[in-house]
Amino acid sequence: MTEYLDPFKISQTQLAEACKIKGYDNEIYEALSQPERFIEIKITLKMDNGHLKTFKGFRSQYNSARGPMKGGIRWHPEESGSLVKALSAWMTWKTACVDIPLGGAKGGIICNPKGMSERELETLARSYIRQLADFIGPNIDVPAPDVYTNPQIMAWMMDEYETIVRRHAPSVITGKPLPIGGSAGRAIATAKGGVFCIREAAKDIGLNLKGAPVAIQGYGNAGSWAAKLLKDDFDCKIIAVSDSKGGICNLDGIDPYKAADHKEKTGTVVGLDGTKKITNEELLELECDILVPAALENVITKKNASQIKTKIIAELANGPTTPQADNILHNNNVLMIPDFLCNAGGVTVSYFEMVQGYYRYFWTEEEVFVALDRIMTNAYRSTVEHAEQVNTHNRMGAYMVSIDRVIEAMQLRGWI
Repeated sequence: MTEYLDPFKISQTQLAEACKIKGYDNEIYEALSQPERFIEIKITLKMDNGHLKTFKGFRSQYNSARGPMKGGIRWHPEESGSLVKALSAWMTWKTACVDIPLGGAKGGIICNPKGMSERELETLARSYIRQLADFIGPNIDVPAPDVYTNPQIMAWMMDEYETIVRRHAPSVITGKPLPIGGSAGRAIATAKGGVFCIREAAKDIGLNLKGAPVAIQGYGNAGSWAAKLLKDDFDCKIIAVSDSKGGICNLDGIDPYKAADHKEKTGTVVGLDGTKKITNEELLELECDILVPAALENVITKKNASQIKTKIIAELANGPTTPQADNILHNNNVLMIPDFLCNAGGVTVSYFEMVQGYYRYFWTEEEVFVALDRIMTNAYRSTVEHAEQVNTHNRMGAYMVSIDRVIEAMQLRGWI
């Protein structure tokens, strides 16, 4: 039986270690270790078959010292309050790490959207916003898409909020479709930001990205776009990809577009011509230059960390590596690009979307990515410099950057 690793406790362990390294006392840790507000809601829907079904939902609003809180909404059958709290904490450190003027939040509903009709999904989306309308807003807390939510769901949520407040409020939700205030580049922003970080990491270790073998666990939006961008922009060789149903491998290279098309048609990458089937666990232990965990949390642990044979790990997923594994990887000279740095491209472009919504003036995709490159590169450099100063791994470097900025804001406000 797989050991359960509580994600919120993991986030608190990481925070405690960072506070210890920085010399902050237990009072500061306590001030940072819990969300400002945690909301649990009940939603009852009449389903298409005429039966009533009750869903549990959450919103964790972690810290607002640096600005309005920001974070996605996840719809997943295994969603939990603990995971939502952890993700809201990581979002707080993420926005601080890339130095955008936002705090951190996260939301979720325990449901299986794959088994629901469009009417049921719309009703669930609108019901969620009705429950939370008093707690969100462009200057309070701004939701966004996450696991199994998408631009259409965000459009329904924005419309419901605007119906309640009786005014246009395009910056209440990000990740919206372009015709109603979305941002160019948002769909690929998470992957794009991660690739900018990979480029910088490759410079640091003298890795030539042309032909560099890459393995990607998780072939959803972020993982598939990372594969395409690494191939198109740097001519990396994608040797393995996977999804929830398994993985595929070809050491001579996989066409990332063909893999995406195959998944669109069949529901999985497994079975793509010219590849052999492997497990998700086997993919993590392949010999490669770049490993991209882009799926779920807690996949790299103390049990398999010593078996990982890569030069760079780029965490596009949230929380894929446990604290014990971090230390093993660092001792094995694996360069880690931690999640709340590596996958911060999404929230950064969401911030751009908020700004564009305020001004009703929208940027080109080129303008979006030039600004994103500058922010991600600066954040990567700050993280590495802080880690090197105390000879620790980059996750602690990112934490040190982030908590300093959050603590400074809290002190200036007189909160601590």
